[in-house]
Amino acid sequence: MKQLLLLFSFNFLLLPTFAQKQAPAPVAPLPTAHQVAWQKLETYAFIHFGPNTFGDREWGYGDAPLSDFNPTKLDTEQWAHTIKAAGMKGVILTAKHHDGFCLWPTKYTDYSVRNTPYKDGKGDIVGELAAACKKYGLKLGLYLSPWDRHQAFYSTPLYVEYFYAQLEELLTQYGELFEVWFDGANGGDGWYGGAKEQRKIDRRTYYDFPRAHKLVYKHQPQAIIFSDGGPGCRWVGNEEGYADATNWSFLRINEVYPGYDKYYELTSGHADGDTWVPSECNTSIRPGWFYHESEDARVKSIPQLTDLYYRSVGHNGTFLLNFPVDKEGLIHPIDSANAVNYHQQVAAELSNNLLRKVSIKASNVRDKKLYATANLTDGNYDTYWATEDGVTTATLEIALKGTQKINRIMLQEYIPLGQRVSKFHLEYFNGGKWQPVSIKEATTTIGYKRLLRFQTITAKKLRVCFDEARGPLCINGIGAYYAPKAMESYQQQELNLKGFDYTIQQQDAKAITIDLGRTRQIRSLHYKPTTTGMISHYEIWAGNTLDNMKRIAAGEFSNIRNNPIMQDVYFAPADCRYVQLKAVHLVNESESASYDKLIIL
Repeated sequence: MKQLLLLFSFNFLLLPTFAQKQAPAPVAPLPTAHQVAWQKLETYAFIHFGPNTFGDREWGYGDAPLSDFNPTKLDTEQWAHTIKAAGMKGVILTAKHHDGFCLWPTKYTDYSVRNTPYKDGKGDIVGELAAACKKYGLKLGLYLSPWDRHQAFYSTPLYVEYFYAQLEELLTQYGELFEVWFDGANGGDGWYGGAKEQRKIDRRTYYDFPRAHKLVYKHQPQAIIFSDGGPGCRWVGNEEGYADATNWSFLRINEVYPGYDKYYELTSGHADGDTWVPSECNTSIRPGWFYHESEDARVKSIPQLTDLYYRSVGHNGTFLLNFPVDKEGLIHPIDSANAVNYHQQVAAELSNNLLRKVSIKASNVRDKKLYATANLTDGNYDTYWATEDGVTTATLEIALKGTQKINRIMLQEYIPLGQRVSKFHLEYFNGGKWQPVSIKEATTTIGYKRLLRFQTITAKKLRVCFDEARGPLCINGIGAYYAPKAMESYQQQELNLKGFDYTIQQQDAKAITIDLGRTRQIRSLHYKPTTTGMISHYEIWAGNTLDNMKRIAAGEFSNIRNNPIMQDVYFAPADCRYVQLKAVHLVNESESASYDKLIIL
C-alpha cells in the first residue's frame, strides 16, 4: 500500500511537467491549413484589363462596342515574367468586371472575347494567363464580378443562374485556383440591355453567396474566397493598400456582407470575432484600376510601394498590387520597373537578420527542448518558442554581436494555433540603461507577421516585452535589420494641376457654383473628394450668367467611396464665367456636397 502511495505521489508530481511538453492549446478562432498557406504567399498581383482599357473608363457602363477590344501585342507571358521578377507568388485576373465583358469564350453570353477582333474571336485570355502561370510557377486566381451592367436580366432570378453557370466554367476549365474574388460593388445604374436605368438588389440575399461558397469548395477546395466578409479572406476596408497597425484576423462572420456599410471596421478586424478571416490589402500601382495614358506620370514610386509592403504584409495582411494592362495588352514599362525595384528594395532592407546565432534569453519557456528560443531564428515556420500555460506576459532579451545599428524589427506568431498577442513593446540597451524604442504606430497585434520601422538606434542588447495576450505566447520568428537609406513615410503623389482662379458663388447640399471672374474657355474639371459629401454621380453646367447655363458633361465618379482619388472630367471647350458641379447622387445622400480640391482648366 505504501509503495502504491509513493508511486501515485511521484506520477502526480510529473503531471505538470508532462503537460508543458504538449503544444499549447489552440486559441480560437483558428485558420485552416489553406488560409495559412495563402498568407505565406504575402504578395501577389491583380490584373485589370477589358473594354474599360480601350474606353478610358474605370467602371464600364456595359455598352462598350466589342469591336473596340483589340489588343495588338497582348502577351500574358510578359505579365507573368514581370510578376515573377517583382517577387510575387500569384496573379488574380478580372475575368469579368462590372461591365459584364468576359475575357474567356463563355457559352452564356455573346458579350465576350470570342466576338472581338482579338485573335479573330479565337482568343481566351483566361486560358492564356493560366498557361503563362504554369510556365513561370505562379498561382492563378480569378475575379468574377457579381454585378453585371450589361445584361438585361440583371436583378432577376435568371441572372443568378447565369452568374453560377459562368462561375462553374471558371472553376472547372483553368486548373487549380488559389483565390476566387467576389467584389462588393453591387447594383446601381447600368446599360442593362439598353434600359439605361438604376437597379437595386438586396446585397445580403440576391446572389445566395453560400451557394457560391459551396460551388467553389466543390471544384477548388484549396481556393481562398475573397469578399468584404470572406469567408477565406476579407477586404481591408480601403483601396489604398494598407491595414491598421492593430489588425486582428477575425470577423463577426454573420455581421459582414458584400457592400458592408461599416467597411472601416475591416481595416483592423474584430477583436471579438468568431471566425478567422484575414485581411487582403489591395491597391493599384496607378491611381486607377484600369489603364489610362494620363496616369503614366502618376505610377506609385519605389518608396511608396515599399511603404505599402510594410503596412500590408507588415501589418498582418497580404499585399495585392494591381497592374492596369495597357491598350496593347502589356504591363507598362514604368509599372514593371517600379514593381521590380520595390521588391529589390524590400529584399535588401530585410536581407541580413542581425539575430541569427545570437543569444536569446526568455523569461519563461514551456520546454527547453521543444519550445526553446533557438526556434525563433531557425528558419523553420513550424517551430516556435512558447510559454507555459497561464503565462501571457514574458520578455525576450537578446544579446547582439557587439554594438549594432537597427531600424527594423520583425515578429511572427505561430498562427496555426491562433492569434494571441494584443500588446507589446520594444526596448534597447544603451548608455548603461534600457530605453524604449520609439515606434510611430500602435504596438498591439502581431499575427502572421509584424514589421516595425523606427529611427536608427545603436544597441548592444534588445528586449521584446509581451504585455498582453489571449493565451500562452507562441512566437515562431524574430528578426532585426538595418536599412541605411530608408525613409519612413510617404504620401500618394497627385497630378500637379494649376487651374483658373475662382471664388465660390454659391454652395448648397446638391451643387457647388464657381465664379471665374470673367469669361474663360474651359476644358476640364478635376474633383478630389473629402471624407464626407462625396459626389458619386455628377453634372457639370456652364454659362456666362447664372440664369443661362447649359449642361456640358455628366457621368459618375466610379468607385469613389473606396478609392477617393482626384477625378478628372474632360469635355469639349466651353466659354463661360460660371461653372456648376451638381451632385446628382452622393455616396451618402444625407450629406451635403463638398470637396477637398476643385480645379477648373
